[in-house]
Amino acid sequence: MLNKLIDRIKLHFRKDKELYLSLHDILGFYPRQIKYYKQALMHKSIMRREKGKPINNERLEFLGDAILDAVVGHIVYEHFDGKREGFLTNARSKIVQRETLNKLARELGITNLILSSGSSSSHNSYLGGNAFEALVGAIYLDQGYDACMKFMSKRILGEFINIDKMAYKEVNFKSKLIEWSQKNRVDVQFRLIEQKKDEGGSPMFLYQVVIEGVEGSKGKGYSKKESQQLACKLTLERLRKEPQLIDAIFAAKSERTKMEEEPVQNVPNTEQDEEIVIAHDDNSGNEQKPKGRKNNTTAAPTTDNDSDFTDSNSEEETDEFDLSDITANPTTASREEIIAAAEEAAYQ
Repeated sequence: MLNKLIDRIKLHFRKDKELYLSLHDILGFYPRQIKYYKQALMHKSIMRREKGKPINNERLEFLGDAILDAVVGHIVYEHFDGKREGFLTNARSKIVQRETLNKLARELGITNLILSSGSSSSHNSYLGGNAFEALVGAIYLDQGYDACMKFMSKRILGEFINIDKMAYKEVNFKSKLIEWSQKNRVDVQFRLIEQKKDEGGSPMFLYQVVIEGVEGSKGKGYSKKESQQLACKLTLERLRKEPQLIDAIFAAKSERTKMEEEPVQNVPNTEQDEEIVIAHDDNSGNEQKPKGRKNNTTAAPTTDNDSDFTDSNSEEETDEFDLSDITANPTTASREEIIAAAEEAAYQ
């Protein structure tokens, strides 16, 4: 049985000699089942199918992402003895974040082995990091968890990454999330869910990221900064892995901007309301006609015998002025003087 396996490996080795040698330089060992590694290096833009099913590295990337979190979490847990959960989470996230994996893929030469269309390789900044995760998935299927642990601890952290230096390096996930939100013009808020003290009396904070009213991830820490950083880091990971979350955020944004841009339905009327001109009563109790409005009553022709009515009509015209603000001593001021004072006040 063992001899048959060796013969099969030799056959595949002769067929894919260059790929075997390249993978040995990258991984530090020869693959047993080369098919997993070929698939890990195949971008979806190639559109290859077998038995009607698409063959690319997306499924292996999914598996490798989960294995990578577990392996690096295990390594960080053992390396930083006594450190709190928040520190361990941040240390792991710095190692497995997309920028780190992209750089590792370039340094190891993984990007040179990826099969993809030219447009995909030039525009996809995550191509190398995705392939790195897919290779970890291939290692797991080919040789198991221990092989993944050895690859990450001996090959990656032993030769390429200083785990102590990276763990204590400050990575501001909050600023990264805010930068992303500003580029996409979406609203980001940080909601305090809970504030309490742990068993030792230390304050604990639980914050949640809310984007356009859509709930993101929560983060717990011993300070507001630590909890918000963790919430932002977890939210960024979800934004990268969950397209439905991005869809929900932009749907909420579209609804908000639509409401803000809707026109006012009730446009104010520009016509003046004639009723705002208030008529004043004269001394005889007759209602005065507002200035500028026509009298519907037809005036009778004036005759010599109507001289008594002429004074009456002139009094109506002069009473258009409001005399309430003018004070005069009736024993010393005549009616003509009062009218003259009113006219002067009206035309100042």
